[in-house]
Amino acid sequence: MIPPFSSKMHFRDLSEAEILALAISSEEDDSRIYRNFASRLQADYPATSAMFMDMAAEEDRHRQSLIALYRIRFGPTIPLIRRAHVTGFYERKPEWLLDNLSVARVREIVGEMEQEARTFYEKAAARVGDAELRRLLGDLAAAEAGHERRAGELAARHLTEEAVEAEDHHEHRQFILTWVQPGLAGLMDGSVSTLAPIFAAAFATGDTWNTFLVGLAASVGAGISMGFTEAASDDGELSGRGSPFKRGVASGVMTTIGGLGHAMPYLIPDFWTATTIAVVVVFFELWSIAWIQNRFMKTPFWRAALQVVLGGGLVLAAGILIGSG
Repeated sequence: MIPPFSSKMHFRDLSEAEILALAISSEEDDSRIYRNFASRLQADYPATSAMFMDMAAEEDRHRQSLIALYRIRFGPTIPLIRRAHVTGFYERKPEWLLDNLSVARVREIVGEMEQEARTFYEKAAARVGDAELRRLLGDLAAAEAGHERRAGELAARHLTEEAVEAEDHHEHRQFILTWVQPGLAGLMDGSVSTLAPIFAAAFATGDTWNTFLVGLAASVGAGISMGFTEAASDDGELSGRGSPFKRGVASGVMTTIGGLGHAMPYLIPDFWTATTIAVVVVFFELWSIAWIQNRFMKTPFWRAALQVVLGGGLVLAAGILIGSG
């Protein structure tokens, strides 16, 4: 009988029938998890989805074998015992319920699932003294080891080099669209658009603290504006650019960072020291943007550098001229 909700059963107190029932429910849960993964990945990662469907079918076959053994030894009524009812029994982390897991992380979770089950049964078998119970636990451990080998065979069948390459390309493209592209747009906007107000304030007032406040306000304001604009401009359903929340965060945070980079030096009280460091920071910001464009957007480096450095230089010069006048 299942104990009250507030307490759990100890594994050492389970009978053979209860251990077998626990194994049956665990196989059933794992099969459901595999099918969940397969359903979520079907559209974008068909090869990995097919592998998980085969693994779910494999879990079903093991569950059916365990049920047949239970009926032979203990009768037709199987008690409902789940992982959550047993102290010390491995529990599946709720991470598998998340919608936005990468395909690489999904594959890792599956490997962890099979290893956790096998390790538990092996350790449990080593602790018990009853020969029949030890044999039962050993058989379950061997079955889980067979799952791991079978998973490897299924991966070899479905995840061919071409399939993995295609899925990795899709995942990389999604990463670019969701994080890199809006983040880069934010970094460019924050780094370039705040140059004029910050350096105009610096040369107009000669006051480093007030210049810092102007830079802080411009950076945070631009970050909030860019973040909301990015999130509201496209829900990602038709464009495939991913979560608007993620894109908004990437754009807003990188915009703020881009502006703060050359505002922070004005925390230094000496005007010319602060300004010199700010100009050096601007130089590295602009070249970093060019590198990111080259690395992730495949823009030729020198073309990206010319566009960014030239544009940034003109904005910087405008700010200095306006502030000096």
